[in-house]
Amino acid sequence: MRVIYDIGIRLYWLAAWIISPWNHKAKLWLAGRKRWLEKLKQAIAQEERVLWFHCASLGEFEQGRPLIEESRRRFPEHKILLTFFSPSGYEKRKNFQGADHVMYMPLDTARNARRLVDSFSIEMAIFIKYEFWYHFLRRLNRRKVPVYLASGNFRSSQLFFKWYGKWYRRFLDYFAHMFVQYETSKKLLEGIGVNWVSVTGDTRFDRVKQVAETEYKNETLEAFSRDSRVIVAGSTWEPDEQILEHAFRQLPQDTRLIIAPHELSETHLFRLKKRFPESVLFTELDHPLPRGIRVVIVDTIGQLSYLYRYGTMAYIGGGFGKGIHNTLEAATYGLPVIFGPAYHKFSEAVELTKLSAAFPVHDEQELLSTIHQQLENPDLLKTSSGIAGDYVLERVGATSAIMDKVCKSSDANML
Repeated sequence: MRVIYDIGIRLYWLAAWIISPWNHKAKLWLAGRKRWLEKLKQAIAQEERVLWFHCASLGEFEQGRPLIEESRRRFPEHKILLTFFSPSGYEKRKNFQGADHVMYMPLDTARNARRLVDSFSIEMAIFIKYEFWYHFLRRLNRRKVPVYLASGNFRSSQLFFKWYGKWYRRFLDYFAHMFVQYETSKKLLEGIGVNWVSVTGDTRFDRVKQVAETEYKNETLEAFSRDSRVIVAGSTWEPDEQILEHAFRQLPQDTRLIIAPHELSETHLFRLKKRFPESVLFTELDHPLPRGIRVVIVDTIGQLSYLYRYGTMAYIGGGFGKGIHNTLEAATYGLPVIFGPAYHKFSEAVELTKLSAAFPVHDEQELLSTIHQQLENPDLLKTSSGIAGDYVLERVGATSAIMDKVCKSSDANML
């Protein structure tokens, strides 16, 4: 089985190389891994003590970020190495100041694992959510480096739980401890004899609460939202924008919109400005805004999670495609959330829906009806808002729970 795994890893690299001339992500994926060891040695000396955090992509980084920041506070003398598998994570967070070095994770081969693990004084590794790489885990284990999985989420469809998944279950043996989000994950793991598991919740709740408590001022948006009902639409795609346009045309003049599209190309921004003629780009905000402006189009990255504080309600994009984006960023501000029908894979969206703080819609008429129902009934809006905010507050604390247990473990005492 290991031979098949190794062949699969190399075939993945080969496929990326073949499509890289016309696939931008594949090109970045390959280019970012060139001379990785040389660059790492320039950033971190062999004798320096290292904490290694690995995330697949941007979403996992947001889960891991509270742990990175807490580790920096608890272990200020250590260097922090942050790795990504995907360009969508690395390219957006390659300048993250909370780490001493940020890079792509090298291809999971026995040689690369030896070069990384044996060349540096790694004293702890934390992999976020779904990351299972055989050679790196095996090498860390052989070097007696404790490895932890944080915010893990397991499903019965994964290879570990199949009758033919015995070899893949070895991956789990290499973890000193696994911190999972749900009791269902713990029971699945216990069913295959994996008992080094704790249910600590999701560190994303800590992250969104932290962002909500971060000071952020924008006088123009404060004036824009004052005495108005504001819908903040985050990470929208074309189908989301179509129904938002239809609904917005029928809403009262004192209802305003902040829309942050997923795609920020000039072509797409131009199309959005045509959809919403009474709009201005975020980068062109001026105080005071010209009369008649009802829509702000966010044309920058990294602002959305702070902008929800100006909202009355939120619309989360992606629900008419593969799946919705982050609902917690809005819920932490006490905003009821609306999204399209593709939300069932996201536990927080399902739970918020059951609690009547989130509202799935299938078309423009349902969207308009839901907005009217909330905005025209202050008591209902207040109730929905309270439920959304409380949902987040009741689930914070995973970061402290994980770090406390890590620090108390006999392996972590080596730090």
